[in-house]
Amino acid sequence: MSNDKTAIMICGHGSRDVNAVEEFNLLAQHFRARLPQYDVESGFLEFARPVIRDGLNKLKERGATRILAVPAMLFAAGHVKNDLPWEVNSYAAENPELTVKYGRELGIDLKLLRVAAQRIEEVEAAAGTEVSRADTLLMVVGRGTNDPDANSNISKVARMLWEGMGFGWAEASYSGVTTPLVDAGLERAVKLGFKRIIVFPYFLFTGILVDRIYQWTDEAAARYPGIEFLKAQYLKDHPLVIDTFVERLQEMVDGDPAMNCQLCKYREQVLGHEHEVGAVQTGHHHHVVGIGTDGDHHHGHDHHHHGHDHGHDHGHAHAHNPYSKKHSH
Repeated sequence: MSNDKTAIMICGHGSRDVNAVEEFNLLAQHFRARLPQYDVESGFLEFARPVIRDGLNKLKERGATRILAVPAMLFAAGHVKNDLPWEVNSYAAENPELTVKYGRELGIDLKLLRVAAQRIEEVEAAAGTEVSRADTLLMVVGRGTNDPDANSNISKVARMLWEGMGFGWAEASYSGVTTPLVDAGLERAVKLGFKRIIVFPYFLFTGILVDRIYQWTDEAAARYPGIEFLKAQYLKDHPLVIDTFVERLQEMVDGDPAMNCQLCKYREQVLGHEHEVGAVQTGHHHHVVGIGTDGDHHHGHDHHHHGHDHGHDHGHAHAHNPYSKKHSH
Protein backbone atom coordinates (compact mmCIF):
# COMPACT_ATOMS: atom_id res chain seq x y z
CA MET A 1 0.00 0.00 0.00
CA SER A 2 1.46 3.36 -0.97
CA ASN A 3 2.51 5.83 1.69
CA ASP A 4 0.24 8.63 0.40
CA LYS A 5 -2.74 6.63 1.69
CA THR A 6 -1.16 5.93 5.08
CA ALA A 7 -1.77 8.39 7.91
CA ILE A 8 -0.62 8.80 11.50
CA MET A 9 -2.95 9.45 14.43
CA ILE A 10 -1.17 10.62 17.60
CA CYS A 11 -3.34 9.71 20.59
CA GLY A 12 -2.88 11.82 23.71
CA HIS A 13 -4.26 11.70 27.21
CA GLY A 14 -5.60 15.24 27.31
CA SER A 15 -5.41 17.82 30.06
CA ARG A 16 -7.19 20.84 31.47
CA ASP A 17 -3.83 22.63 31.30
CA VAL A 18 -3.50 24.76 28.17
CA ASN A 19 0.32 24.55 28.24
CA ALA A 20 0.16 20.76 28.35
CA VAL A 21 -2.05 20.73 25.26
CA GLU A 22 0.31 23.12 23.46
CA GLU A 23 3.30 20.91 24.25
CA PHE A 24 1.44 17.83 23.06
CA ASN A 25 0.63 19.60 19.80
CA LEU A 26 4.37 20.06 19.24
CA LEU A 27 4.49 16.30 18.62
CA ALA A 28 2.36 16.62 15.50
CA GLN A 29 4.67 19.36 14.21
CA HIS A 30 7.72 17.15 14.76
CA PHE A 31 6.02 14.18 13.11
CA ARG A 32 5.14 16.26 10.04
CA ALA A 33 8.70 17.54 9.78
CA ARG A 34 10.29 14.10 10.24
CA LEU A 35 7.74 12.12 8.19
CA PRO A 36 6.48 14.36 5.40
CA GLN A 37 5.23 11.33 3.46
CA TYR A 38 2.42 10.80 6.00
CA ASP A 39 -0.73 12.74 6.79
CA VAL A 40 -0.71 13.48 10.54
CA GLU A 41 -3.46 14.28 13.03
CA SER A 42 -3.63 14.23 16.81
CA GLY A 43 -6.39 14.00 19.37
CA PHE A 44 -7.16 13.45 23.03
CA LEU A 45 -8.96 10.94 25.23
CA GLU A 46 -10.41 13.65 27.44
CA PHE A 47 -10.81 17.36 28.21
CA ALA A 48 -8.96 18.88 25.25
CA ARG A 49 -10.08 18.96 21.64
CA PRO A 50 -9.92 17.57 19.06
CA VAL A 51 -11.01 14.24 20.53
CA ILE A 52 -9.49 11.12 19.00
CA ARG A 53 -12.53 10.36 16.87
CA ASP A 54 -12.38 13.84 15.32
CA GLY A 55 -8.77 13.30 14.30
CA LEU A 56 -9.54 9.90 12.82
CA ASN A 57 -12.42 11.39 10.84
CA LYS A 58 -10.16 14.13 9.43
CA LEU A 59 -7.66 11.55 8.21
CA LYS A 60 -10.46 9.51 6.64
CA GLU A 61 -11.90 12.60 4.92
CA ARG A 62 -8.48 13.38 3.47
CA GLY A 63 -8.33 9.95 1.85
CA ALA A 64 -6.43 7.78 4.31
CA THR A 65 -6.93 4.06 3.78
CA ARG A 66 -4.56 2.93 6.52
CA ILE A 67 -4.23 4.72 9.87
CA LEU A 68 -1.42 4.06 12.32
CA ALA A 69 -2.59 5.08 15.81
CA VAL A 70 0.36 5.92 18.07
CA PRO A 71 -0.25 6.27 21.83
CA ALA A 72 1.67 9.33 23.07
CA MET A 73 2.13 7.84 26.52
CA LEU A 74 5.11 6.57 28.44
CA PHE A 75 3.69 3.43 30.02
CA ALA A 76 0.91 0.95 29.42
CA ALA A 77 -1.58 1.53 32.20
CA GLY A 78 -5.36 1.59 31.76
CA HIS A 79 -5.28 4.24 29.03
CA VAL A 80 -2.98 2.28 26.74
CA LYS A 81 -4.38 -1.16 27.60
CA ASN A 82 -8.04 -0.22 27.69
CA ASP A 83 -9.28 3.25 26.77
CA LEU A 84 -7.25 3.93 23.63
CA PRO A 85 -7.71 0.47 22.08
CA TRP A 86 -11.43 0.79 22.76
CA GLU A 87 -11.53 4.13 20.90
CA VAL A 88 -9.42 2.88 18.01
CA ASN A 89 -11.11 -0.53 17.73
CA SER A 90 -14.58 1.00 17.88
CA TYR A 91 -13.69 3.38 15.06
CA ALA A 92 -12.17 0.55 13.01
CA ALA A 93 -15.31 -1.56 13.47
CA GLU A 94 -17.47 1.31 12.23
CA ASN A 95 -15.19 1.90 9.22
CA PRO A 96 -14.36 -1.54 7.83
CA GLU A 97 -12.97 -0.01 4.64
CA LEU A 98 -10.04 1.38 6.68
CA THR A 99 -7.06 -0.52 8.05
CA VAL A 100 -6.40 0.82 11.54
CA LYS A 101 -3.35 -0.36 13.48
CA TYR A 102 -2.65 0.46 17.12
CA GLY A 103 0.92 0.95 18.30
CA ARG A 104 2.94 0.43 21.43
CA GLU A 105 3.57 2.88 24.26
CA LEU A 106 7.05 4.39 24.55
CA GLY A 107 7.97 2.19 27.52
CA ILE A 108 11.40 2.07 29.13
CA ASP A 109 13.71 2.97 26.29
CA LEU A 110 17.43 3.72 26.42
CA LYS A 111 16.89 6.87 24.37
CA LEU A 112 14.41 8.18 26.93
CA LEU A 113 16.83 7.35 29.74
CA ARG A 114 19.44 9.45 27.95
CA VAL A 115 16.97 12.33 27.82
CA ALA A 116 16.26 11.84 31.52
CA ALA A 117 19.98 11.93 32.30
CA GLN A 118 20.36 15.11 30.26
CA ARG A 119 17.48 16.82 32.11
CA ILE A 120 19.12 15.90 35.42
CA GLU A 121 22.55 17.10 34.23
CA GLU A 122 21.01 20.40 33.10
CA VAL A 123 19.58 21.17 36.53
CA GLU A 124 22.86 20.15 38.21
CA ALA A 125 24.82 22.50 35.95
CA ALA A 126 22.41 25.37 36.63
CA ALA A 127 22.56 24.92 40.42
CA GLY A 128 25.78 26.87 40.90
CA THR A 129 26.76 24.72 43.87
CA GLU A 130 29.13 21.78 44.02
CA VAL A 131 27.49 18.68 45.46
CA SER A 132 28.72 15.25 44.44
CA ARG A 133 26.36 12.65 43.04
CA ALA A 134 27.28 10.43 45.97
CA ASP A 135 25.79 13.08 48.27
CA THR A 136 22.67 13.41 46.10
CA LEU A 137 19.35 11.57 46.25
CA LEU A 138 17.38 11.30 43.00
CA MET A 139 13.59 11.31 43.29
CA VAL A 140 11.95 10.05 40.09
CA VAL A 141 8.26 10.94 39.96
CA GLY A 142 5.69 9.11 37.86
CA ARG A 143 2.07 9.87 37.09
CA GLY A 144 0.71 7.12 39.29
CA THR A 145 -1.96 4.71 38.05
CA ASN A 146 -4.18 1.86 39.19
CA ASP A 147 -1.88 -0.54 37.32
CA PRO A 148 1.05 -1.96 39.33
CA ASP A 149 2.89 -2.90 36.14
CA ALA A 150 2.95 0.72 34.98
CA ASN A 151 3.83 1.98 38.46
CA SER A 152 6.74 -0.44 38.73
CA ASN A 153 8.31 1.09 35.64
CA ILE A 154 9.07 4.24 37.62
CA SER A 155 11.09 2.15 40.08
CA LYS A 156 13.00 0.65 37.16
CA VAL A 157 13.71 4.07 35.65
CA ALA A 158 14.89 5.31 39.05
CA ARG A 159 17.18 2.30 39.46
CA MET A 160 18.71 2.64 36.01
CA LEU A 161 19.38 6.36 36.47
CA TRP A 162 20.73 5.71 39.98
CA GLU A 163 23.25 3.13 38.79
CA GLY A 164 23.98 4.80 35.47
CA MET A 165 24.67 8.24 36.94
CA GLY A 166 26.17 7.25 40.29
CA PHE A 167 23.74 8.82 42.74
CA GLY A 168 24.01 8.06 46.42
CA TRP A 169 20.39 6.92 46.51
CA ALA A 170 17.20 7.00 44.44
CA GLU A 171 13.53 6.89 45.32
CA ALA A 172 10.30 6.66 43.32
CA SER A 173 7.13 8.57 44.09
CA TYR A 174 3.93 9.49 42.28
CA SER A 175 1.79 12.54 41.60
CA GLY A 176 -1.50 10.78 42.33
CA VAL A 177 -3.59 7.62 42.64
CA THR A 178 -0.96 5.38 44.26
CA THR A 179 1.64 5.72 47.00
CA PRO A 180 3.94 7.22 47.98
CA LEU A 181 2.81 10.61 46.77
CA VAL A 182 5.60 13.12 46.23
CA ASP A 183 5.10 14.98 49.51
CA ALA A 184 5.26 11.77 51.54
CA GLY A 185 8.17 10.50 49.45
CA LEU A 186 10.17 13.66 50.10
CA GLU A 187 9.40 13.49 53.83
CA ARG A 188 11.02 10.06 53.90
CA ALA A 189 13.86 11.04 51.60
CA VAL A 190 15.06 13.92 53.80
CA LYS A 191 15.63 11.46 56.67
CA LEU A 192 18.34 9.68 54.69
CA GLY A 193 20.72 12.58 55.21
CA PHE A 194 21.69 13.60 51.67
CA LYS A 195 22.88 17.15 50.97
CA ARG A 196 20.90 17.47 47.74
CA ILE A 197 17.63 16.02 46.44
CA ILE A 198 16.88 16.20 42.71
CA VAL A 199 13.20 15.82 41.82
CA PHE A 200 12.72 14.61 38.27
CA PRO A 201 9.20 14.21 36.83
CA TYR A 202 9.27 11.30 34.37
CA PHE A 203 6.55 12.92 32.27
CA LEU A 204 6.29 13.75 28.58
CA PHE A 205 4.50 17.06 29.00
CA THR A 206 3.79 19.72 31.58
CA GLY A 207 0.39 20.02 33.18
CA ILE A 208 -1.45 20.19 36.45
CA LEU A 209 0.47 17.22 37.81
CA VAL A 210 3.93 18.53 36.99
CA ASP A 211 2.99 21.87 38.57
CA ARG A 212 1.91 19.97 41.68
CA ILE A 213 5.21 18.03 41.80
CA TYR A 214 7.20 21.27 41.68
CA GLN A 215 4.94 22.82 44.33
CA TRP A 216 5.49 19.86 46.66
CA THR A 217 9.24 20.25 46.07
CA ASP A 218 9.14 23.95 46.95
CA GLU A 219 7.22 23.17 50.14
CA ALA A 220 9.79 20.56 51.17
CA ALA A 221 12.63 23.00 50.42
CA ALA A 222 11.00 25.59 52.68
CA ARG A 223 10.68 23.04 55.50
CA TYR A 224 14.24 21.74 55.15
CA PRO A 225 16.54 24.70 54.33
CA GLY A 226 19.62 22.61 55.12
CA ILE A 227 19.02 20.42 52.06
CA GLU A 228 19.30 21.66 48.48
CA PHE A 229 16.28 20.75 46.35
CA LEU A 230 16.57 20.90 42.56
CA LYS A 231 13.66 20.61 40.12
CA ALA A 232 14.63 18.92 36.85
CA GLN A 233 12.63 19.45 33.69
CA TYR A 234 10.41 16.66 32.33
CA LEU A 235 11.18 14.94 28.99
CA LYS A 236 9.23 17.28 26.65
CA ASP A 237 9.93 17.22 22.89
CA HIS A 238 13.62 16.37 23.06
CA PRO A 239 14.90 15.02 19.71
CA LEU A 240 15.47 11.59 21.27
CA VAL A 241 11.85 11.53 22.44
CA ILE A 242 10.79 12.12 18.84
CA ASP A 243 13.24 9.40 17.73
CA THR A 244 11.50 6.96 20.09
CA PHE A 245 8.08 7.86 18.68
CA VAL A 246 9.37 7.38 15.14
CA GLU A 247 10.76 3.99 16.17
CA ARG A 248 7.35 2.93 17.53
CA LEU A 249 5.78 4.05 14.28
CA GLN A 250 8.31 2.06 12.26
CA GLU A 251 7.36 -1.04 14.27
CA MET A 252 3.80 -0.59 13.03
CA VAL A 253 4.88 -0.14 9.42
CA ASP A 254 7.18 -3.18 9.52
CA GLY A 255 5.01 -5.56 11.53
CA ASP A 256 2.77 -5.91 14.55
CA PRO A 257 4.03 -4.20 17.69
CA ALA A 258 3.76 -6.29 20.83
CA MET A 259 2.53 -4.58 23.97
CA ASN A 260 4.14 -5.69 27.22
CA CYS A 261 1.57 -8.08 28.66
CA GLN A 262 3.92 -10.08 30.85
CA LEU A 263 2.80 -8.33 34.03
CA CYS A 264 -0.48 -6.92 32.75
CA LYS A 265 -3.21 -7.09 35.40
CA TYR A 266 -5.78 -7.73 32.66
CA ARG A 267 -3.95 -10.86 31.47
CA GLU A 268 -2.30 -12.35 34.54
CA GLN A 269 -3.17 -12.57 38.22
CA VAL A 270 -1.02 -9.70 39.47
CA LEU A 271 -0.84 -9.57 43.26
CA GLY A 272 -3.79 -7.61 44.63
CA HIS A 273 -5.53 -7.31 41.25
CA GLU A 274 -6.58 -10.93 40.69
CA HIS A 275 -10.21 -10.01 40.06
CA GLU A 276 -9.33 -7.87 37.02
CA VAL A 277 -8.09 -10.71 34.81
CA GLY A 278 -10.20 -10.80 31.68
CA ALA A 279 -11.92 -7.46 32.39
CA VAL A 280 -13.95 -6.18 29.45
CA GLN A 281 -12.11 -3.63 27.33
CA THR A 282 -14.05 -0.39 27.48
CA GLY A 283 -13.55 3.35 27.49
CA HIS A 284 -13.72 5.13 30.84
CA HIS A 285 -13.70 8.75 29.75
CA HIS A 286 -17.16 9.54 28.46
CA HIS A 287 -17.85 12.17 31.12
CA VAL A 288 -14.80 14.27 30.18
CA VAL A 289 -14.33 13.63 26.46
CA GLY A 290 -13.84 16.95 24.69
CA ILE A 291 -15.23 19.13 27.47
CA GLY A 292 -12.32 21.52 27.06
CA THR A 293 -9.32 22.90 28.93
CA ASP A 294 -9.09 25.57 31.61
CA GLY A 295 -8.57 28.02 28.76
CA ASP A 296 -12.13 27.32 27.60
CA HIS A 297 -13.73 27.62 31.04
CA HIS A 298 -13.27 30.71 33.15
CA HIS A 299 -14.34 28.83 36.27
CA GLY A 300 -11.39 26.44 35.97
CA HIS A 301 -13.56 23.33 35.50
CA ASP A 302 -12.44 21.57 38.63
CA HIS A 303 -13.77 18.02 38.43
CA HIS A 304 -13.35 17.32 42.10
CA HIS A 305 -17.04 18.22 42.41
CA HIS A 306 -18.08 15.38 40.15
CA GLY A 307 -17.13 12.67 42.59
CA HIS A 308 -14.25 11.56 40.38
CA ASP A 309 -10.87 11.89 41.99
CA HIS A 310 -8.87 13.57 39.25
CA GLY A 311 -5.52 12.76 40.76
CA HIS A 312 -3.87 11.86 37.44
CA ASP A 313 -5.31 14.75 35.46
CA HIS A 314 -8.66 13.06 35.96
CA GLY A 315 -7.94 10.45 38.56
CA HIS A 316 -10.69 7.87 38.52
CA ALA A 317 -10.12 6.63 42.04
CA HIS A 318 -11.48 3.22 41.21
CA ALA A 319 -12.84 1.43 44.24
CA HIS A 320 -10.51 -1.52 43.70
CA ASN A 321 -7.45 0.64 44.33
CA PRO A 322 -6.39 0.15 47.96
CA TYR A 323 -4.84 3.62 48.08
CA SER A 324 -7.38 5.73 46.26
CA LYS A 325 -9.56 6.82 49.15
CA LYS A 326 -6.71 7.71 51.39
CA HIS A 327 -4.13 9.15 49.08
CA SER A 328 -5.46 10.51 45.83
CA HIS A 329 -5.87 14.18 45.22
